[in-house]
Amino acid sequence: MDKRSLIADLVSKRSAEREKLDGILSEARGADNALTDEQRASFDAGEAEIRSLDERIAELDAQVRADEAAAEMAKRYAPKASVTSVNEPEIYRSGLGGQSYFRDMWNARQNGDAQAMDRLQRNNRGRAAEQRALTTVNGAGGEFVPPLWLEKEFVRLARPGRITGNLVPTQALPAGTDSINVPKVNTGTAVAVQGTQNTAVQQTDLTTTSISSSVTTIAGGQTVSLQLIEQSPLNVDDVILADLAAAYAQQYNSLILSGSGTGGNPTGILTLSGTNAITYTSASPTVALLYSQIANAIQTVHTNRFLPPDTIIMHPRRWAYLLAASDSTGRPLVTPSANSPMNALANQGEVASQGFVGTIQGLPVYVDSLLPTNLGAGTNQDPIIVARLADLMAWEGNVKAEAFPQTYANQLSVFVRLYNYMSFQPARYPKSISVINGTGLVAPTF
Repeated sequence: MDKRSLIADLVSKRSAEREKLDGILSEARGADNALTDEQRASFDAGEAEIRSLDERIAELDAQVRADEAAAEMAKRYAPKASVTSVNEPEIYRSGLGGQSYFRDMWNARQNGDAQAMDRLQRNNRGRAAEQRALTTVNGAGGEFVPPLWLEKEFVRLARPGRITGNLVPTQALPAGTDSINVPKVNTGTAVAVQGTQNTAVQQTDLTTTSISSSVTTIAGGQTVSLQLIEQSPLNVDDVILADLAAAYAQQYNSLILSGSGTGGNPTGILTLSGTNAITYTSASPTVALLYSQIANAIQTVHTNRFLPPDTIIMHPRRWAYLLAASDSTGRPLVTPSANSPMNALANQGEVASQGFVGTIQGLPVYVDSLLPTNLGAGTNQDPIIVARLADLMAWEGNVKAEAFPQTYANQLSVFVRLYNYMSFQPARYPKSISVINGTGLVAPTF
């Protein structure tokens, strides 16, 4: 008998033993609610048997888990068999000479083109192996997975991209749900000094609650002429799919930052209530004053979350404002880290319009063009986020693309669409987030 069968047998025995104990308690309730000596002996023996079974079940379960982990490790690091590799180009790729993904979808569905269907299915199998299984996400099973080049374009964007969205820990979106509930401890237990021996100790029961985030659909489409799909030497994928993917990524990031929490939108980092609000008020803002406000935002996370923040996010214009700052002798306050600077306010890392740019007070700084620049009474302020992003949670499915001729047949057109599902939950620990706002963050001058 293998370990799994043995566990099942022990669980069955435990259930039978539990029924016996319930029977003894039922007999006692039918009498005077007191156990006889014989019943008590049987009850104690049954409880001891259940404890023994629990220990054995836990031991076997641990062995099964260890065996599975070892097997997975062996599979991962086992010497690979000698095989002949064939370098076959990607089925769908961008640029001249690439096969059109949308043309194949049209020909497979409308014309029954077997070769087009074969290419689509091979692309699906390859993409499923590289990423999540198709059956693990909402709406999975019937759609075609966009080609790899689109996924790359979908991460590296020409327009404002998903900088903050990519920094938030993200899991695969569960199937078959329109909301995700995360359990949360609401109030905890307590301890106190015992006044004297043999007196009652402190007993405070913890309470729990849950926080919920809805599943949001992000979608876009374009009507395309059939001539462009069938006759044009330029793949429609390169023009429309890439732009839809960029638009999707931009919208995803905007929801992570500023989602309203209503109308199907998730609650974003900047709209979440209960965060640490740092108000930087100054009619004559300086870099030195801003530096102290960032320190305040960091210590507020330390003080309220009892763990350190891990990221600073600001608008590119705010980072440029820091780069332009100099001391009384004209020396820059933000210097390249390669120069081994002394007394520098910050270290400059990458020269980037989006993404990682350097460090301040030991924390990595990322610039995100989708941070708003129209906040405050003068609609000219941009916030700075100092947060422990490891405390936030996001879920995302696989992006899907489809083509439909319906309702457009009388004009020789096809409707192509791209969509995906996501959910975002920033409220596990609101005090993990400090947001600096105020008149000290009006549009900088250079």
